[in-house]
Amino acid sequence: MTTVDHVDHVGPVLDVDEVGDAVLAAIREANADVTVIDRGSYRRVLVAQRCVVYRAAIERALGRPFRLPADLELVMPSFQGTLELTDERAVWAWRSA
Repeated sequence: MTTVDHVDHVGPVLDVDEVGDAVLAAIREANADVTVIDRGSYRRVLVAQRCVVYRAAIERALGRPFRLPADLELVMPSFQGTLELTDERAVWAWRSA
């Protein structure tokens, strides 16, 4: 699958490390049909229309506190869609023209 196949999909690009793994695990917990495109040093995470991740789920996967948005910004060099951040969650959404 290519990104072109996922034109209405949204989500983060995550570093491949412990924190990126925890964010990905939390995304998989909260969303159905998560597609991950592995590019070696980073992973593109895609979900149709809306992707959500919760701070509490990231903390469970990571085993330590996680601050939104600061800690997410450190492992997310890019994303697709619009992004809404609070202290408790991140939501990527698709907005058609």
